[in-house]
Amino acid sequence: MEQLLGVKLGCLFALLALTLGCGLIPICFKWFQIDAAGGHHRRVLGLLGCISAGVFLGAGFMHMTAEALEEIESQIQKFIVQNRSASEGNSSGDANSAHMEYPYGELIISLGFFFVFFLESLALQCCPGAAGGSTVQEEEWGGAHIFELHSHGHIPSPSKSPLRALVLLLSLSFHSVFEGLAVGLQPTVAATVQLCLAVLAHKGLVVFGVGMRLVQLGTRSRWALFSILLLALMSPLGLAIGLAVTGGDSEGGWGLAQAVLEGVAAGTFLYVTFLEILPRELASPEAPLTKWCCVAAGFAFMAFIALWA
Repeated sequence: MEQLLGVKLGCLFALLALTLGCGLIPICFKWFQIDAAGGHHRRVLGLLGCISAGVFLGAGFMHMTAEALEEIESQIQKFIVQNRSASEGNSSGDANSAHMEYPYGELIISLGFFFVFFLESLALQCCPGAAGGSTVQEEEWGGAHIFELHSHGHIPSPSKSPLRALVLLLSLSFHSVFEGLAVGLQPTVAATVQLCLAVLAHKGLVVFGVGMRLVQLGTRSRWALFSILLLALMSPLGLAIGLAVTGGDSEGGWGLAQAVLEGVAAGTFLYVTFLEILPRELASPEAPLTKWCCVAAGFAFMAFIALWA
């Protein structure tokens, strides 16, 4: 038991150190500031941004969404079994089976997506400047204005919305807490180490991408550091909760509530990935095939890690 506790404490510090290290690299080194870059340096940073976009895409689909769907289905099945055993003799077995055919997990993830969509629409309605710039200023490539569509106006740009940056951090924070909780609840040393390594493998890249995103959004260094520190504390917090609730079961609906929160977090993460991160990285028409390869490489790496996660 003491050995297991020691391993879990080691995992706690490893999660904290890796998250802080990977998140602070793009914030502390001016080389990653794309606004001050030019020429080859700017192109390299653009390709790094595309790789991080692929990492976010893979994290959203292969980790957050997959884990949320699995957990929601598991918890709903438990809920149905408990209700069935509580009302024995009631011939409602067919109805319960029919209810399980409904895609509850997909619905909850979609609700997370539409919740953030609603918040951003509300912010735009109440404060038109809340989402940052809404159009791309004209840029010249070889003397030609390229951000025009048949002379009917400007193509909307991915905004530098502070709301979307906040949503990204919150969704990742929720997910990180649940990852840490899963590590903290593992019953054996081998299972703890295996799960912790899987979490570390994809968490480092994701947090590095978050750091790059904060730099590209022009976040002040103090707030960027605070954001990464807060995000870094989430997995250790979840692991500490798991240690405190060893052997914790999903009594009193806690398991279902956790699954629902994971689903909402996955939906919000997908919203930011598709409406902020990918459009921003692919907005420029320069080297589209190379960008596709970088996005695909980032996604493929996360899909490979999902074999062990």
